[in-house]
Amino acid sequence: MKFQFLSVNNLSPKGWLKNQLELQATGLHGNLDKIWPDVKQSKWIGGDKEGWERMPYFLDGFIPLAYLVNDQDMISRAKKYIDCILNSQLEDGCFYPAGDKNNFNRDIWSLFLLLKVLVVYHDCSNDNRIEGAVYNALKFLDKYIDAFTPYNWAGARWFECVIPINWLYQRKKENWLIILAKRLKCFGFDYQLLYPEWKRIKPIWALDSHVVNIAMALKSEAVYCNPMGTKPKGLAEKMLKVLFRYHGTAYGHFTGDECLSGNSPSQGSELCGIVEAMYSYEWLFAITGESKWGDYLENLAFNGLPATISEDMWAHQYDQQVNQIACIDFLNPIFRTNRGDANLFGLEPNFGCCTSNFGQGWPKFALSSYMQEDDSLVILSPVPMQINFNGNIVTVNSEYPFRKVFEISAQKDVKIKLRIPSWLNLENLSEYKIEKGFALINLKASEKVTFKYDMKPLLVDRFSGRKCLKYGPLLFALPIESKCEKLEYVKDGVERKFPYCDYTFTPISAWNYAFCGDSFSVEELPYKNAFSRANPPIKIKADFFPVKWGYEKGHQLVASKNAGNKIVGERQSLFMQPYGATYLRITEMNKVNPSSK
Repeated sequence: MKFQFLSVNNLSPKGWLKNQLELQATGLHGNLDKIWPDVKQSKWIGGDKEGWERMPYFLDGFIPLAYLVNDQDMISRAKKYIDCILNSQLEDGCFYPAGDKNNFNRDIWSLFLLLKVLVVYHDCSNDNRIEGAVYNALKFLDKYIDAFTPYNWAGARWFECVIPINWLYQRKKENWLIILAKRLKCFGFDYQLLYPEWKRIKPIWALDSHVVNIAMALKSEAVYCNPMGTKPKGLAEKMLKVLFRYHGTAYGHFTGDECLSGNSPSQGSELCGIVEAMYSYEWLFAITGESKWGDYLENLAFNGLPATISEDMWAHQYDQQVNQIACIDFLNPIFRTNRGDANLFGLEPNFGCCTSNFGQGWPKFALSSYMQEDDSLVILSPVPMQINFNGNIVTVNSEYPFRKVFEISAQKDVKIKLRIPSWLNLENLSEYKIEKGFALINLKASEKVTFKYDMKPLLVDRFSGRKCLKYGPLLFALPIESKCEKLEYVKDGVERKFPYCDYTFTPISAWNYAFCGDSFSVEELPYKNAFSRANPPIKIKADFFPVKWGYEKGHQLVASKNAGNKIVGERQSLFMQPYGATYLRITEMNKVNPSSK
């Protein structure tokens, strides 16, 4: 492993990142155990509701969030839930949610996930019970798969269990753990064989084209190679080459609602897929030490993730669209394998997995932004943070990625490896030694070093002649004014009540535009919330023409993937804003000339 993750206890988020984590803590995720039956009354904590993946998914984000914001009530609640789970471990080593001892689900994905959660909890709390519990559970698994090989979700996600296996192996160098990892790989999906098949779109729901499985699997080779002491051979790169070519989105992800859905900007991307891809890129960066994984991670953290969660973080979508001109319950959904309500903002649109799982996105991003290599502090993303690095307080004063300038200072001398984004001109860092995508900085005690990144608006080519606007790691979109309607109701015994109700957004302004010209004016604005829809931290003024642009055939309020070309009005100067700071938007558009009128 090239880089090591730092302990949550050594990281203190500042500025907009701290505010974002606090919004999550006071929003849906931080209160899910109080309002949502599948977590509040989970079988994992003695209730009678869902006893498989939802409580572990929730804890996977809730635990690091609690420690990052240092909320003692949240920390206490996390301990209470972990105590319940540890108490459910029987003599055979397995964990059994209430009432499930005789009906244990042989799809043991939930056990893999639960072990990952216990490792996260140990890294936050240093609870000395965890190592023994993980050891006994893996002993159970080793014996269990003698008779029952992993299948279904566990078969597709076998590599997730290698993470706790490796964690334990670093503490107990027992060879059976390595053999267990090998057995799981043998029994699980072979993504080396699968990924070429992703060039086509399956018109059905299928495990092998499921977007969350694929997002998780991006790290499969790397996490497996880690305990084996071998180097990855580029499987993640091969997978992404196919995914981006046939299913790519403007914000650097791939469509999947729930399964791969092509490269139309009207197709959806599942929120679970975004946070799991982020987690994969964090591991790929740490294991390989290759700076490019930071680019992939920032694309999602600054664009895809915030776009699919409401500004106050009380509601989320299941599917987001790059060109999203309405969030309604579609009578005839454009989504290939999801229901018409999948792009509503709400408590659990379409399906509840994202409700429990979306919370890992921001906390794990914060935890991975700063890492360690020997005596060097590694900066993946220079977001605002105070780091206790081996007793040396390092401070990064930053509004990155919304501002070009940031400053680093330290109490003592420190070596820093600053990742260089792929879009950055190396002349910006010409005074430093550059090595394999990193600037090497020897920061002296009490010295302040200021960096200015040269971020310029740039039109980027997309599929079918469409274009999008990038500004450093930020994608920009043309926001559409909307009418918002709250939906409060009860369904299947689950209450939707403000602020955790559902919301529809319907357009009340024009959306049919095309880019015109290459003149862009950047305006930096005062802000409170980084992804505020009404008051974003930055806007870009650009010129547009209204064009003739219809709906996707057979669908209501879904922009046609064939963007408009024919000019139908006068040239207009309009403001674009960060993609992550929009509800309704047009992102991919054609570029036209006045002669097209």
